[in-house]
Amino acid sequence: MQGLLSDLPLLGLLELIHASRQTGVLEVESDVPFTVAFQKGEIVSGGILDWLGTEALYSCSLLPSRGRFHFEPRGVTGQPLAPYDLFTTEWARVSDEWAEVCTYIGSPSRLFSGDVPLFNEHGGRSIRAAARKGNKPLLELSQQVAEDIRERRLKPINRFAWFGLLINPDSQYATDHPVTLLLDGERNLGEIVDLAQDVNIVREYLLQAIQGGLRFQGSGWVLRDLIWENQYA
Repeated sequence: MQGLLSDLPLLGLLELIHASRQTGVLEVESDVPFTVAFQKGEIVSGGILDWLGTEALYSCSLLPSRGRFHFEPRGVTGQPLAPYDLFTTEWARVSDEWAEVCTYIGSPSRLFSGDVPLFNEHGGRSIRAAARKGNKPLLELSQQVAEDIRERRLKPINRFAWFGLLINPDSQYATDHPVTLLLDGERNLGEIVDLAQDVNIVREYLLQAIQGGLRFQGSGWVLRDLIWENQYA
C-alpha cells in the first residue's frame, strides 16, 4: 500500500492500519521522514532514522501537509507502546506542544545560558545535553526553558549541539554545496560556522547531506532539530 498524503491523510492511514489489524512498517516521507511499526494494528515502535521510540514519534506532526507513504507488511514483534487510541491522542497533543515551544527555543539543539541549573556552565548547554545530564523528559525541559526565556532567566546562544559534528571531507553528500570546500576532516561544523560566518549556510549543508543519505550516530534527532530550526530559529 502506497500513495500521497494529500489523498489519504496520515491520521486516516493510521486508523486504517489499526482497524484492519495489519502487521508491518509504515514509511512516511514528508518534511520530517519517519517510520511507524505495527503489530496486529497496534503501534510497537518507530522514529526518525536512528532516533527511535515514543519521544521521537511524538515530535512528528500527525497532520503533514504533503508527502508520500508506503506500508509494507512484514514480520514485526514487540509490545504496544500504549493502546492505539491513547497513543494517537497523546501524539496529537504532544506534537502541537512541540510546535508551540519551538517558537521560543528554536530547537532542543540550541544552547542556552543563565543562572539556572544545568545551563549555568561557561558557554551554556543545549536542551538535549541538559535533558541527558539531568535525566529529564525532553519536552518538559524544553517547556521550562521557554518559560525561563520569557522570564529572562535564560538567554539563547546562536550555537547548536550539532556544531560538534565532524564530517568526512570525502563525503559524497551535498557535494555541490559551498560548505564542502571548508571540510578538511579536522574542523567540526562549529568551526566551519565561524569560518563561513553564517550558521544558516552550514545548517543548509547538513540538512541536504542527511536528506541525501549521510548517516551518523544521532542523525535522527539532528535531522528533526535542523527542520525545527529552519522553521523557528
